[in-house]
Amino acid sequence: MTSTRPRFESVITVITIGLGGTLLLAGCATKTLDAQWSDPQLTGGNPLRGARLLVVCEAQDLVLRRICQDQVGAQVMAAGATPVAAPDVAADASGSPAQYLAAAKAASAKAVLLTAVAADSSVAKSGLTVGFGLGGFGGGGFGGGVGVSAPVGGTKVATGYAANGSITDVASGRLMWTAKATAAPSDDLNSQIAELAKAVVTGAGKAGLF
Repeated sequence: MTSTRPRFESVITVITIGLGGTLLLAGCATKTLDAQWSDPQLTGGNPLRGARLLVVCEAQDLVLRRICQDQVGAQVMAAGATPVAAPDVAADASGSPAQYLAAAKAASAKAVLLTAVAADSSVAKSGLTVGFGLGGFGGGGFGGGVGVSAPVGGTKVATGYAANGSITDVASGRLMWTAKATAAPSDDLNSQIAELAKAVVTGAGKAGLF
């Protein structure tokens, strides 16, 4: 009787290689901004490097606001500025930086960095189904076929989030820079927020603010 073990091993190897390649490609992806705008009056010189920034995050859920504030604050520090956490904001905050200028002045912050995070897209993800078809066995009067279908995981919805970031000068109330970034739908919310925070602050740095 011919052994079927090599066939099993070859199928499993192909699946493993395919999944590994997918994960490798996902790990190599780099998030960039979808769009951004800078005040034409900005002349460079990194005006916010070494400055204090009031970091505000607006989101529907408290946990989302906390994660966002931590991630944006870490990116601001990496950019060479000092983040100052804003007081808790309401879930239905308007997205206008003007309401945070008083708190920024009280904290001796030079600018308000406001990041509004919200769900942007959703996709249905079906679980991977692994199927094996075995042909008939000869000998001993045993014949016919055996089919094995093993579903791995179930169908679920993954949500992608977007962030609108803006930097406003406290002294003048003038909008200095704004941008939007989106993350691909995923089950890992923490990674999405980290990705968005990095995209926003890195984009501001490339615009000459840090």
